[in-house]
Amino acid sequence: MKIGIIGTGLVGSTIAYSILMRKAATSIVMIDVNKERSAAEAADISHAVPFTQPTSVSSGEYADLAGAGIVVIAAGVNQKPGESRLKLLGRNAAIMKAIVPQILKYAPEAMLLVTTNPVDVMTHFTATYAAEMGYSNHRIIGSGTTLDTARFRSMLGNYLEVDSAHVHGYVIGEHGDSEVITWSIVDIGGLPLADFVRIRKLKFDKKVMGEIDKKVRFAAYQIIEGKGATYYGIGAAVAQIVDVIAHDQRSILTICRPTHDISGVGYTTVSLPHLVGGRNIIAPLQMKLNEHEQQALAKSGEIIRGMISKIE
Repeated sequence: MKIGIIGTGLVGSTIAYSILMRKAATSIVMIDVNKERSAAEAADISHAVPFTQPTSVSSGEYADLAGAGIVVIAAGVNQKPGESRLKLLGRNAAIMKAIVPQILKYAPEAMLLVTTNPVDVMTHFTATYAAEMGYSNHRIIGSGTTLDTARFRSMLGNYLEVDSAHVHGYVIGEHGDSEVITWSIVDIGGLPLADFVRIRKLKFDKKVMGEIDKKVRFAAYQIIEGKGATYYGIGAAVAQIVDVIAHDQRSILTICRPTHDISGVGYTTVSLPHLVGGRNIIAPLQMKLNEHEQQALAKSGEIIRGMISKIE
């Protein structure tokens, strides 16, 4: 499958590299307003092709998206000193409004996968702009809390000393401070979390849960403080989503997409587990959350809805 990537900064270029190494594409086209940068990134990544599988990696223009099955949107601007978050959101929303028509002009059949932060809000506006052009929003998704869910499973697996592949649990809601960890439905290899820690005679109380929650919720802040940006984790997360779609793997992923009603909140965009396969989002997963988690999800949805309303 041909994959387009809009924006070739640290995140976009890492996504391209991750897709290549995962063998999830036959062709990757990288596009950026900084053409010299996109050309250099494409050339560098193409030199890794002999170590994976035959894949065309090139830089190009929007017209080169023709025939793409998925277009990843990683374009956006960073926050300026003294700039409010709302103003930053407005600037990135304006970028989405300029990008979307160009993508759909040349790749009207493609799925759009948004990674630009705040990803919930940017996915919402991408869907809005696409709808204005008559494009169905069922093919527009955001990376959502896919990375947050991976962080949670990894950190919990490390504490329990079990392979994270056998840790089943989700992070839902906002990809940000109000995200919700679904502790009540976590299972380890099919065993409810409470039963697993009892059988293994492990210490696991509210303090431990709080420490893991904090590490998951604020992981990005620590990384940014130490190195200025996060890109490896999101690169791998997006590559997995692309792989699932390209090879119709029918995986359950915590992506975000516009939702007409979630926990009493109006039309907004939050992350929830979805069954994903082919070039369609097949269905959301119905979760049995406890009352606290339901309230937290509603609050998270209200925060996102509030940001969307202010920009609108």
